[in-house]
Amino acid sequence: MTGSSRLPTRAVISAQEARRVLEAAERLYSDAEVSVAVARLAREISAQLADAFPLVLCVMRGSVVFAGQLLPQLKFPLELGYLDLTRYGEKIRGGEISWNAAPGPEVAGRVVLVLDDILDEGQTLAAIRDKLLSLEAGRVVTAVFCEKDTGQPKAIGADFTGLKVPDRYVFGFGMDVRGAWRNLPEIYALKDEK
Repeated sequence: MTGSSRLPTRAVISAQEARRVLEAAERLYSDAEVSVAVARLAREISAQLADAFPLVLCVMRGSVVFAGQLLPQLKFPLELGYLDLTRYGEKIRGGEISWNAAPGPEVAGRVVLVLDDILDEGQTLAAIRDKLLSLEAGRVVTAVFCEKDTGQPKAIGADFTGLKVPDRYVFGFGMDVRGAWRNLPEIYALKDEK
């Protein structure tokens, strides 16, 4: 790997600390509830995009688990790509947007379906939409697995939403807490935010 790689070279949190975080967290949604939400999203997306031959762009790394569960349920032709940007890094509060892999000219004239893990304030998703439209995407459609109920206006709304979550730091099903627990099939929330 080169020095410019954004993959962590070491864990942000120890395995022992990650286990303590999970033990202290509150489970918001079970794996069964998550699966039901993914299946519903697949039906809703299929109803709108089955004839569009969309370019599906997964937002790294958070949407990997969501995309992995959703894509096999979309029974229509599509192309797959990815975007890599973040507002969080190793923090639990968003900051400046940092692009690691931006979309390119392949989006011009296409219906683009963006898959992301969570819609918080909407700044990241709005930046993605703006970038795609500046590259002349024909239509940008967004699907998020979770939408956080912040009680505040968002920069953008999602076209498709899986589950609503409270205004707390959530993790699991692709979303991490200090680098850990993206692999959980359930959704959890931290009890004590620092």
